[in-house]
Amino acid sequence: MRGVYTSITEIRRNIFTEIARMAYGDGDYAKEIEELPFKILPGERAQYRDSIFLERAIVGERLRLAMGLPVRTAAESAPISKGIEECTKPETYYEPPLINIIKFACHACPEKRVVSTEACQGCLGHPCTVVCPKDAIHIENGRSVIDQEKCIKCGRCVSACPYNAIVKQERPCMAACGVNAIGSDEYGRAEINYDKCVSCGMCLVNCPFGAIADKSQIFQLIQAMKSGEHVYAAVAPAFVDQFGPKVSPEKLRAAMKQLGFTDVLEVAVGADLCAAEEARDFVEEVPEKLPFMGTSCCPAWSVMAKKQFPEYAHCISMALTPMVLTGRLIKMNHPNAKIAFIGPCAAKKLEAMRKSVRSEVDFVLTFEEMTGIFDAKHVDLATIEEDPNGVNDASTDGRNFAVSGGVAQAVVNVIKDRYPDKEVKVTRAEGLRECRKMIQDAVAGKYPGYLLEGMACPGGCVAGAGTMQPIKKSQAMVGIYAKQAGHKIASQTEHIKELDKLVD
Repeated sequence: MRGVYTSITEIRRNIFTEIARMAYGDGDYAKEIEELPFKILPGERAQYRDSIFLERAIVGERLRLAMGLPVRTAAESAPISKGIEECTKPETYYEPPLINIIKFACHACPEKRVVSTEACQGCLGHPCTVVCPKDAIHIENGRSVIDQEKCIKCGRCVSACPYNAIVKQERPCMAACGVNAIGSDEYGRAEINYDKCVSCGMCLVNCPFGAIADKSQIFQLIQAMKSGEHVYAAVAPAFVDQFGPKVSPEKLRAAMKQLGFTDVLEVAVGADLCAAEEARDFVEEVPEKLPFMGTSCCPAWSVMAKKQFPEYAHCISMALTPMVLTGRLIKMNHPNAKIAFIGPCAAKKLEAMRKSVRSEVDFVLTFEEMTGIFDAKHVDLATIEEDPNGVNDASTDGRNFAVSGGVAQAVVNVIKDRYPDKEVKVTRAEGLRECRKMIQDAVAGKYPGYLLEGMACPGGCVAGAGTMQPIKKSQAMVGIYAKQAGHKIASQTEHIKELDKLVD
């Protein structure tokens, strides 16, 4: 849960910090990474698991993933540092799979079950037994007992109990997965079907045992800056307030330059370009060529739509995403630059793995991973002097891409500005289950000529797997910052004139 600092959060951030510290040093990386589990979890007593040895083994796998290395199984005889030499190569990209389950950290939660708890009062009516369609509930010693072999998990007893004594339990990672990509292996542990997975990361932030983690490029990004590369940070619109209430955009810019970034650009600039391109495509193609058009900026939504409805893949906008357009805009002026996208999203890492995107974006890190780098260098973002230079010419609409509804509204506003006679009908969905239902309805003809906005994370990008603040608070802060923009509509910004050059 974003905004709640748990022991899982602490371990995760300690790992990011230690990997960053190691990257900034010039020591023996293989030796250092073997020692890090003991540094992160000192002493002989376990704090979270049955054994300190198990805790350190799990930390070891998280360290490997934070280096971009594949996860090992408990059956492997290999050091944590196995393959670490690959991480030091200058052109290192994520190798699939991006989202990984550390099997020996998995609690093997039941997939789904309905359970009668001690809250049962043994009431006279026994409505739970009355509504059960399979006679799966009987009374023992005055209290209800559910026969798990008969129970079909319909939940009627849950609704009927006047004491809320019956609960439906579902594996948290599975419940959070909107594409039904998580099942169980032969030991009952969670297992990801990568043919279905779109790397949204919702399983990652919903696993209460910290058994799921994605790969990182923290080490590779720092190595690039150390080697003298000109690395530009492209910061996603959801960044507002992510690093604390006292961290203004100007403070964040100063802090990132202190780390070694050449400059910082808001991806809201690329969002403006994306909105203008999607507006043009919509006007030219819907409904004459396409029955509807889906937005392109959320990679998890667009990949899901194309995977599950391949015959309608062409109905998802082909517009370049804000991340890619921002990368192209920077490289148009600085051809030899390296681009680091800093954002809220695990799926952006998936997008950057595509060969067509690798030339535009070199590194993808989440806000939480960036926090690890700041901690490693002891950068105090709250007190650092602001950098007033380089205010980005982004629009209110571009900055609002971070919240649900913002993308579609930006496209609609461009169309109203440039094509006032064109009518635009919009529908939108948050969360992949709702997104799937939306496109299913569109395919069935429910949304003829509509613009479909899909957001894989409920609430929008501010709810991504790499965010750190409560979602509602983040939505509000993005809205406040967006209103400070010099332009309201994406088509009014200075960078729009570069669009044709960028999409050729």
